[in-house]
Amino acid sequence: MEKIVERFLSYIAIDTMSDPKSTTVPSTDIQFNLLNKLKAELEDLGLEVRLDKEGYIYSTLKSNTQKPAPSIGFIAHVDTSPALKGGCTNPQIVNYTGGDIRLNDEYSITEADFPVLKKLVGKTIITTDGTTLLGADDKAGIAEIMTAVEYLIEHPDIEHGDIRIAFTPDEEIGRGADYFDVKGFGADFAYTMDGGELGEFEYESFNAAAAILTVKGKSVHPGTAKNVMLNASYIAMEFNSLLPAQQRPEYTEKREGFFMLNEMSGDIETASLEYIVRDHDRLKFEEKKKFAENVAKKINEKYKKELVTVEIKDQYYNMGEIIKNHMEIVEIAKKAMENLEIKPIIKPIRGGTDGSKISFMGLPTPNIFAGGEN
Repeated sequence: MEKIVERFLSYIAIDTMSDPKSTTVPSTDIQFNLLNKLKAELEDLGLEVRLDKEGYIYSTLKSNTQKPAPSIGFIAHVDTSPALKGGCTNPQIVNYTGGDIRLNDEYSITEADFPVLKKLVGKTIITTDGTTLLGADDKAGIAEIMTAVEYLIEHPDIEHGDIRIAFTPDEEIGRGADYFDVKGFGADFAYTMDGGELGEFEYESFNAAAAILTVKGKSVHPGTAKNVMLNASYIAMEFNSLLPAQQRPEYTEKREGFFMLNEMSGDIETASLEYIVRDHDRLKFEEKKKFAENVAKKINEKYKKELVTVEIKDQYYNMGEIIKNHMEIVEIAKKAMENLEIKPIIKPIRGGTDGSKISFMGLPTPNIFAGGEN
């Protein structure tokens, strides 16, 4: 426990925020600060390591058995969300006895907002001081993989086949598997170590797309605007009002999909709305994308001008479509949890994972919990 906490705290202190606006690979150079540290730690453990220019680490703990054994991969990502500054250098370790957890004068983690706290009485919780992201997504997964590798090296009596290790960049911005070397990785199947509570196990994910709406308006003096001005910002708001209000994240759960307005900007002449589109069901996913395109078409017909364009780009697909043909790897993970008296909590991911893309690249990769929440 001391080792894994020590590792985790050293990793979260390094800011590795990715950047969706960047066109470089990886999207930020700061991710190499952690990648280089991990490379050195793996080499100190006696492993050969490949760190490529795109920011992917590959390594192998070689088999120590003559018995037939699959080659199993374990994957975690080094980047943290661009939504908030990373680099947590002042974490709080809380021996939790119940109630709200105060972070600072402004922020608390409350039982009202996070009922899961009630399950954690008697546990040790690591939080930020409220000024940065913690970075448990996914430095908890990295710490777990590194500690497990070290444990197996120190306990050669535990027989295993080849264990493949990979650390990836840019997962938080949907690019984490874009340059993943499945063939070079050499695993028969793999697991991402990422996400939520003890026992959480997922092999279904959203189908995901990004939709960017661009509106071109016409600006004239407001005193002479009648029948001439076309306010791009108003038209963008009109588009948003025509999307189904109940299909937003705050009104959906389980396998229900949504449109989420992620970012907006605009004035009279130009406006832009950026959405993410999600659904577990592939048919409903395609219908959502078509719906957005039809709304734009309807607005253009109303104004008799090509004012609105929608650019939709698929990001990843539901990995359940692939993993349903490899359910033995689901059963292996379930059995491992049950052997440790952990109750598997199997549910679809309401989000994405590198495993979504990697599964469609030919390597079935469900997701195992890493303990990160909120």
